Amino acid sequence: MAKPVETVETPAAEGHDKQAWPLWEVFVRSSRGLSHVHAGSLHAPDSEMAVRNARDLYTRRNEGVSLWVVPASAIVASDPDAKGEFFESPKGKDYRHATYYTKSEGVKHL
Repeated sequence: MAKPVETVETPAAEGHDKQAWPLWEVFVRSSRGLSHVHAGSLHAPDSEMAVRNARDLYTRRNEGVSLWVVPASAIVASDPDAKGEFFESPKGKDYRHATYYTKSEGVKHL
């Protein structure tokens, strides 16, 4: 069903161990929106440095108001080849959709 996202190893710079710094996924929340959007990836030795590097790399022109950095190894994704089975709506659970409910007269803002 769900499996960890595979990481791509990048060639190491001369004199540096390619496993020394883990890969971090960066999500930026723009000033115009409420949700964080994946902006890219970067390598950093720890979470504090990942946030600082993400700020410098992905918000140079004040594009964001919030950053998330997540270790790429912590991300689990569904299998795109099994999307039909995975995202299929469960049978017999029509109550999850509000099509059968009526609006009460005294309730506003529905």
